[in-house]
Amino acid sequence: MSSVRFRAVSLFSNCGAGDVGYRQAGFRFDVLAEIDARRLQVATLNHPGAAEVPGDLRKTWPSVVERYRERAGATAPSILAACPPCQGMSSVRAKRGLAEDPDAGSRDGRNLLVVPIANVAQALRPRVIVVENVPAFFSRQVRHPRTGDGVTAAQLLAELLKRDYVVFPFLTDLVDYGVPQTRRRAFLTFVRRDDVAFVTLVNAARAPYPRPTHITPARRRHLRLREVLKRFGLPKLDASSASKARGKHRRLHSVPVWTEARYAWVAAIPSGSGGSAWDNDCCGACGSLAEDAERATCGRCAAPLPRPVFKARNGRWRLIHGFGSSSYRRMAPDLPAATITTASGHIGSSRTIHPFENRLLSPLECAWLQTFPRGFRWGRALDDWGHTFVRDLIGEAVPPRFTELHGRILVQLLSGVQPATALKADNRRCMRGRFNFEQGYSLAFEEVERWHRHERAAAAVSSPRGR
Repeated sequence: MSSVRFRAVSLFSNCGAGDVGYRQAGFRFDVLAEIDARRLQVATLNHPGAAEVPGDLRKTWPSVVERYRERAGATAPSILAACPPCQGMSSVRAKRGLAEDPDAGSRDGRNLLVVPIANVAQALRPRVIVVENVPAFFSRQVRHPRTGDGVTAAQLLAELLKRDYVVFPFLTDLVDYGVPQTRRRAFLTFVRRDDVAFVTLVNAARAPYPRPTHITPARRRHLRLREVLKRFGLPKLDASSASKARGKHRRLHSVPVWTEARYAWVAAIPSGSGGSAWDNDCCGACGSLAEDAERATCGRCAAPLPRPVFKARNGRWRLIHGFGSSSYRRMAPDLPAATITTASGHIGSSRTIHPFENRLLSPLECAWLQTFPRGFRWGRALDDWGHTFVRDLIGEAVPPRFTELHGRILVQLLSGVQPATALKADNRRCMRGRFNFEQGYSLAFEEVERWHRHERAAAAVSSPRGR
């Protein structure tokens, strides 16, 4: 049995990118668990030596416990990191006024995947548990599997673990931490009540999260897409032909080739404007301007405008239904990138077009905007499973830039060191992440205050004046 100081277990590992940040902070992953064997293969490439547990965690969580104990015996993991799927939380259905309908939420079984997280935690008793998801994790209602009450997945997990853990909720935009994209995320960090890490937090009146690195009281210092792309130093691409759409030396630096009509839509958007193809009003055939934003064809020559249009069965041109003003739009060069999602390969998704060139962002650019290290190993993922699969892995990852910063705070806490760069317990990012617990629940900062009252009372009893 090796003497590893900070052992770790990963659930819903995806490709292991988020866990790379924790590893850079000092954690060593003994077990990676992921339902998709292909994702697990990529994750293991980047965490050599970790044991693999493929399959549905609702069935395989006992194997996670078994494989960890084979390596570490009775030693508890320092961290259990879990990133359950967010699709059920952020679905269109949830955004249509059904977020507070627990029956609608429970119909997507992925919204209850916090239960196997609790099962593993109760068996292994990790010192710290970190769970990441979209902000709807704090608001999307599901049915409690035992009581039938309507609760959020975050509340359910907190209830399942409340006997042994104090939970610190956190809601933030990772752009404030040097991630060059807008990426709002929710975190729960659970700290075991009997651990030195919790005592250290109490004494320091801190939360287990890092201070923002790219925002100050005076101004925001977010990374601009223009500067970041220049720093990447990648060659230009163009979606007009296969020869121009593929980089010579980096296979992940390539983009889909568009049809002539689709290419024309994008080419008509002024470079660097952050504009949308919906606003293209100049007819490519006769040069006249269309005054009606709802027109699909030129009022003068009847040619289709360079807008997202299609020819209906009756032979008439119609506008394509898209995601409103954010679809078919270039990213703004002087802002951080839009959120990198699994739909980065779709021109009609939200803000996926390159700010200057006539193409989408390449998977490599998306990975680097997600702060994947340049040495991240992909193996044969592109050859065996294609661009769409690789874009899925990238879009679902937790940016390693943030997990490394977070991991450094956790390493200090687990070592009994007060982290000077941790947020204060009453920071608005933690307060904003509060969920409305029913009676019987408690929030982390309330628990901290109880500890302080207890310490003051104990000091008063033991002092000569208190006797």
